[in-house]
Amino acid sequence: MPHLEFEIDPVCEKQRLDVYLTEVQADISRNFVKKLIDDGRVLVNQQRVKANYRVKCGDRVELDIPEPTALEVTAEDIPLNIHFEDGHLIVIDKPAGVVVHPAPGHPGGTLVNALLFHCTDLKGIGGVERPGIVHRLDKDTSGLIVVAKTDLALTSLQNQFQDRTIKKVYLALAQGRLSPGKGVVRLPIARHLKDRKKMAIGKNDDGRQAETAYEVVLRLEGYDLVRLFPKTGRTHQIRVHLASLGHPVLADSLYGGRSRGRQPVIGRQALHAHKLEFLHPENGKVMTFISPLPEDMAQLIPNREISLL
Repeated sequence: MPHLEFEIDPVCEKQRLDVYLTEVQADISRNFVKKLIDDGRVLVNQQRVKANYRVKCGDRVELDIPEPTALEVTAEDIPLNIHFEDGHLIVIDKPAGVVVHPAPGHPGGTLVNALLFHCTDLKGIGGVERPGIVHRLDKDTSGLIVVAKTDLALTSLQNQFQDRTIKKVYLALAQGRLSPGKGVVRLPIARHLKDRKKMAIGKNDDGRQAETAYEVVLRLEGYDLVRLFPKTGRTHQIRVHLASLGHPVLADSLYGGRSRGRQPVIGRQALHAHKLEFLHPENGKVMTFISPLPEDMAQLIPNREISLL
């Protein structure tokens, strides 16, 4: 069981304890951190505290992370669109409609089910044995995802995500006309106060830092094709940030996007993980992967040939 200790410095003073631990341990979720706090696995100055405790300069925080528990998930022979694979990692082009890992309501048919069938020696993270998942895509977001196959790859990719050196580029169809056509959104993201399925712009120091740069690639009738560069990787980050500008992702009903009336019809939010670039965990080589727009998004750009690189 890993036992970690931290001493709070002035930069982190007054942060919520659960937020602080999520920032310094990027491979575990805030919900998992809260569970550890509730279970007494987190001590501040050798005392149990609540998740909303505000850390103070000089506080000594101790964190015990339990060994992963068994994941009762069945391997399933589900086809994978593999862009690259070696002994350390695998890069997959996930279609829209596929859930990354099992959850209530999605016990099977997930990317994890497919990975367990394809790779027999994947590692566990996040408190349960999930095959080397170091980042995720929403169910109805398509595109590239990298999965670690070894401890070396897992640690390397986690560090690259934490250090924000991995380059991610998304393509989206955003409702309306973005103005200006190029900019950066720097707004914290927190869980929605009333709808727990949603995220929202954080207020009053609640939420985690989030930053998304964007540029309009093409102006279309009623919507823009937008290239996005998320610096951070918060849940629903791009969807929330575009919605905060008044231009939600097309057909993203959770955040106000429409696909009826004058808007073109598409059966899911028009968001695609287009490009992924990182350093190979073993040899340090730059690995770059590109996934073209899927057909359901491409057919909404009629009679146009554009460069998306």
